[in-house]
Amino acid sequence: MSQSTDFDPSHHVLIIKCPDTRGIVAAVSGYLNDNDISIVESNQFNDSEGDTFYVRVVFKQAGPKMPPMDTLRDGFKPIAHRFSMDWSIHNLSIKPRVVIAVSKFGHCLYELLHRWRSGQLPVEIACVISNHEDMRSFVEWNGVPYVHLPVSKTNKAEQEAALLALIEEQRADLVVLARYMQILSDDLARRLQGRCINIHHSFLPSFKGAKPYHQAHARGVKIIGATAHYVTSDLDEGPIIEQDVQRVHHGHTPEQLVVIGQDIEARVLARAVTWHVERRVLINGGKTVVFS
Repeated sequence: MSQSTDFDPSHHVLIIKCPDTRGIVAAVSGYLNDNDISIVESNQFNDSEGDTFYVRVVFKQAGPKMPPMDTLRDGFKPIAHRFSMDWSIHNLSIKPRVVIAVSKFGHCLYELLHRWRSGQLPVEIACVISNHEDMRSFVEWNGVPYVHLPVSKTNKAEQEAALLALIEEQRADLVVLARYMQILSDDLARRLQGRCINIHHSFLPSFKGAKPYHQAHARGVKIIGATAHYVTSDLDEGPIIEQDVQRVHHGHTPEQLVVIGQDIEARVLARAVTWHVERRVLINGGKTVVFS
């Protein structure tokens, strides 16, 4: 995956999904050129199975004739109509607002906050929500609000309602489940569709339930991994954004597999979140197109 685009006010990204036909790239590049715009980065993908064309173009002003963004959007509408495009233009200098949910395991949260503080993750972290108090001191030390929403068998619906209300109150563009050890209801999963990323502690499909690394050890696996995917009402079956694996051997203990696995989880989730906020991920049915 390439280096992140420079997030300055002059950079915008055009995202397009449309039926595949001739002339799309020429029409888009010609329109941008005619409006005194320089293309910084361009990627396209033709899904031959679905006969669908995907485009991501990062552009900036090249001269004084570039119109205001609303005017640019209005001028692009005839092209979009001609090719039946589902499209959008985003200012990459506007950082998406993110809410992170976590339980007791902090490794993914640590990685996200480290990348955020170092400027590698271009987001605004609105708050961290947890059903436990374990991560409070670390989160607040980083200057991020921490909200404790305890959950039990008797208050699951009320806790989810409070969770959703907080997400909406914070105007969150993205929700990240950083090892949040609660299964979202079908209704909440549908409400967050396309803007909620989860990290699964295995290279899907694999071992489910408690102590996955111990299960893997008992089966003598040679590869362990992690999967970041969008949340859907189908548990752990949402469109996959990123995966990674590492080879292991018979000499590794279950505890060593946990350490290796948590490192993979943290890296995979951080990459998935970064690519999402950079508008590199386009959902393609039950899959994703991830542009480098």
